[in-house]
Amino acid sequence: MLKHSVVAAAAAAVLAAAAGSALAADPVKIGMVTTLSTGAGYLGDHVRKGFELALEQGGVADRVQLLVEDDGLEPANATQLTERMVERDGVKIMTGSIFSNVAMATIPKLVRNYDILYVSPNAGPAPLAGKGCHPRYFNTAYQNDNFAEVMGDYANKQGYKRVYLMAPNYQAGKDSVGGFKRMFKGEVAGEVYTKLGQTDYAAEIAELRDANPDAVYFFYPGGMGINFMKQFAQAGLADKVVALGPAFSFDDTLLDAVGDAALGFYNGSQWSPDLDNAANKTFVEGYKAKYNEYPTLYAAQGYDTANAIVAALKQTDWSTDDLDKLAAAMKKADFQAVRGDFKFGNNNHPIQDVYVRQVVKDDSGNITNRVSTKGFEDHVDAYAAECDMK
Repeated sequence: MLKHSVVAAAAAAVLAAAAGSALAADPVKIGMVTTLSTGAGYLGDHVRKGFELALEQGGVADRVQLLVEDDGLEPANATQLTERMVERDGVKIMTGSIFSNVAMATIPKLVRNYDILYVSPNAGPAPLAGKGCHPRYFNTAYQNDNFAEVMGDYANKQGYKRVYLMAPNYQAGKDSVGGFKRMFKGEVAGEVYTKLGQTDYAAEIAELRDANPDAVYFFYPGGMGINFMKQFAQAGLADKVVALGPAFSFDDTLLDAVGDAALGFYNGSQWSPDLDNAANKTFVEGYKAKYNEYPTLYAAQGYDTANAIVAALKQTDWSTDDLDKLAAAMKKADFQAVRGDFKFGNNNHPIQDVYVRQVVKDDSGNITNRVSTKGFEDHVDAYAAECDMK
């Protein structure tokens, strides 16, 4: 009888261990609601591609179940999709936000009303970096003003006296213009906000021509940037007015569409394909090999976002049961970023170097970006002091 009891107990222990191993091997669900359609659809597509490449290169693709949905650049859609993933699918880690109007409609509600961790791979609206900061909200990309600030500083150093400012009329557009003005010491020759998603800029370009500034600073990501840059060049202004902007106005996909008209212009970014570090070389070469295209800033940010999340999950043994513990692990930023040195500030936004890049042709004839100079070192965003976290 004793022998049978021992055997039964041993068998039960083996079954329990097997069940525990199977449970531990269940993939962690990560929800990605991002922009995959409209003229800005490639932004979310590149974030997804970078994210998936990081999982593959890290050998952890089988440990993550990535659930992807398209928000269509509509805040209401994003709200419905994110809440459904949390409530129906049991997702505890969310990512994917591209546009700040979508981010503002979804992220505050999610971290306030649900037991989740949100990691933004792109959108960095000012309110979420300041008084609206939250211990379970992280941004691995930037705060919206950062790239504009470095270009305002660059404009000063280049001696530009009058700069014309243009952006879509939404949170990120206002943040970008505000960041430029924070640093620029000259005269604002004009400040124009256009409709989000606008495609025809003829009237605005005529006003720009009449203002006759030394330079124009414009923030137009995705299809907006493609249309604006083409029309800017067609109006004959590319040789007359210096064009400046954040990286979003000069990503590689946009440059492919615009062509030689963009050569020589400058933009601000925390990443560039030519940054000389091992992680970036692995990313750039891996991305080109897998997708047969050059990576954009969005792909780089998706890649870093995945690696940041995976590094945190490894510290919690791939458990999302204790989100405070997971958030503490995220805060350590224990991963190799493609941009180089990286850490989170008190508001869970990056402290990082920011560069001025120039649009060039590489040896193969591809139009891309190269670092011209380091504008800021260990840059802290302007809203961190308003966040009451440490």
